[in-house]
Amino acid sequence: MLRGRVLPVVRFRHSCRSSATLPDQAASFEEFRTGEAQPSKQSLLHEGKFYTVAPEVKKRLFTHGGFPRLYEKQVKTFAEATLMVRKPALEIMDYIGRTNFNKPPIRYVLYGKDGVGKSLTMAHLLHFGMENGFVIVHVPWVANWLKRPRELVSLNEPEGFHDMPLDAAAWLIHFKTQNQPLLSQSELTVSKEYVWSPRESTPKGATLLELVEHGINRMKFASGTIEALLQELKILSTAGKCRTMVAIDGFNAFLVKKTTLQGLYKKRIPPEKITIVKPFLDIVNQDWQNGVCILTVDKMAVERGTTENELPFNLLGREGFELLDPFVPIHVGDYTEKEYYSCIEYYLNRRWIQNRQDGYDEELKYLSAKNPFKLMQLCSSL
Repeated sequence: MLRGRVLPVVRFRHSCRSSATLPDQAASFEEFRTGEAQPSKQSLLHEGKFYTVAPEVKKRLFTHGGFPRLYEKQVKTFAEATLMVRKPALEIMDYIGRTNFNKPPIRYVLYGKDGVGKSLTMAHLLHFGMENGFVIVHVPWVANWLKRPRELVSLNEPEGFHDMPLDAAAWLIHFKTQNQPLLSQSELTVSKEYVWSPRESTPKGATLLELVEHGINRMKFASGTIEALLQELKILSTAGKCRTMVAIDGFNAFLVKKTTLQGLYKKRIPPEKITIVKPFLDIVNQDWQNGVCILTVDKMAVERGTTENELPFNLLGREGFELLDPFVPIHVGDYTEKEYYSCIEYYLNRRWIQNRQDGYDEELKYLSAKNPFKLMQLCSSL
């Protein structure tokens, strides 16, 4: 019985392995790849297969973040950026395709164990959003701000608040890079004048690009620019002039009682006292239309030992849960059997695995428990 059950898997590996052992002969068909590089056209037929992200897409979406650091290193090693088509991304894309955008934005919360691929699922959805003309509001990893900011400045007004001008300006550059083709459109203009100082202002009717560039060039006002930008996007989306996709990785870091950052008298600073936080909490509210919010919650986004449970309620806390309620929870799990062997064949193709003694694949399955991150780490030494 056991031998009969694994027979299809053995035959699948065998057909792909033969192509991997002949690098000089182009395989007519690689079962672990799909040529469908447009997320909008992907379906369950492509599940478990890798598609190649075009260099221009990667440059636009992920130059300033979006791929986990170790995955970005692997992309450079493999000399190509690929994403696996997985069910959680397909599920959300299907929901978005059925959405009534005249209603408030639906919030999707991706959750799961460490290393299962929540960030890469979000990267897949970002590609989908770009392809469908969404203005993208993407925070690659919230914990980078609340654990390792580039600069932390104490403010006299409002008293007790702290600013991160370098991080705010860097995020505006990221936003500009992701949305460059959309920002200078004539209909995407600000609804009122923004006065930054006695000599500096952004006039009513200026394009979003002008607003963003002001925040980049004058870092002192970068956080205020983010607040103005996100408010304007809510207004423009509600008016039907654009659609907005909010994608925040590690959202639960915004909801901790205290960050690890220290202010006056070495007191730990709560997130609500950091100027860059409020705009991103506001934009996930349901007081606007023509948008969608995709958030991940992750144990790694908060201090170790805060919770051992990866369920949304435990990571968001009661206040965070009530802030997002109602939302659609989307579980991201370990690889399925099909996804696992597809990944093994991809690693063989890329020469990430070179030690192929008998039973190596079953041993890797046992050691990694089919966890994508653990599998990537184990294979790096083979």
